[in-house]
Amino acid sequence: MSIAIIGATGKLGGATLSALLSQKLAAPASIVALTSSAPGSDKWQQLESKGVQVRHATFDDAASLEKALQGVERFFLVSTPRIELDYNDAPPGSGREAHHKTAIDAAVAAGVGHIYYSSLGFGNPSKSGVMRAHIRTEAYLESLRKEDKVKTTALREGLYNESWPLYLGYFFDMKNDARGTVKLGGDGKICWTAIADLGVANALVLTQPGEEWAGKTCYLSTAPAGARDLKEIAAMVSAARPAKEKVEVEIVGRKEHERHYVEDRGMDRPAVEWWSATYDALEDGECLIDDPTLETLLDLVGRKAVPIEETVKAMVSK
Repeated sequence: MSIAIIGATGKLGGATLSALLSQKLAAPASIVALTSSAPGSDKWQQLESKGVQVRHATFDDAASLEKALQGVERFFLVSTPRIELDYNDAPPGSGREAHHKTAIDAAVAAGVGHIYYSSLGFGNPSKSGVMRAHIRTEAYLESLRKEDKVKTTALREGLYNESWPLYLGYFFDMKNDARGTVKLGGDGKICWTAIADLGVANALVLTQPGEEWAGKTCYLSTAPAGARDLKEIAAMVSAARPAKEKVEVEIVGRKEHERHYVEDRGMDRPAVEWWSATYDALEDGECLIDDPTLETLLDLVGRKAVPIEETVKAMVSK
């Protein structure tokens, strides 16, 4: 069985690759790491040192993807990081889903039997602009599955533990942020999930019998009992750096959130407007997920999910 991962040097792709190897779920030679890096570059050599096959492919070049996916049975499609494609309410087909469609079509053309897609842990439908491209990608995969062109699985990855600075004031600076009050468009409980835990869960799904996952959409998120909102995250940050000013959250609504980050903090308007809808989704409870899949998978290897409290403390205390 051969498994390809695109974005194998990124956070999620890298964690999945590491888990495949550390858990001995797949032989290194059976893993194909796709990278946009050039042969001989540091990233290329980093992958080669793991004993995996390394092939060049980019979302901008369908031919490179089709060539790189030759002989692959299972393809882990990690979503493109090019978030700017989603800005300005990108119409269908022009957001990040355009990159995903390129990769999916290339996989089908190359004869890949099963595509596993890293979606995101918001609802569907969703108020979040961040989720829009994922929903469109999921729909495209489902259309291909119904046509029996390829087996598909959508894994809605929980919001990363490590991404809390992004949600807490659009990149809270752990070392130098002087804000005592962080203005946000809204708040809500989030089932935060560590990247390493997601990597292990993804790796297990990728290597289990494909029939068990074909046609499924599931969440990989921690249990609701451990969910924490952004006010609680701010309290964790304050506790982890007692010598600095206490951090508090002020909910100001979406419009004031946009005005504040564009006018007062000088951030790019399209990016802020795309991101601000995230807080509407949080207010609606979209990220309070009740799905035991992650816990069930981690139990198979005797692993417990890393709580958000542990991650915040470690990151702030560095």
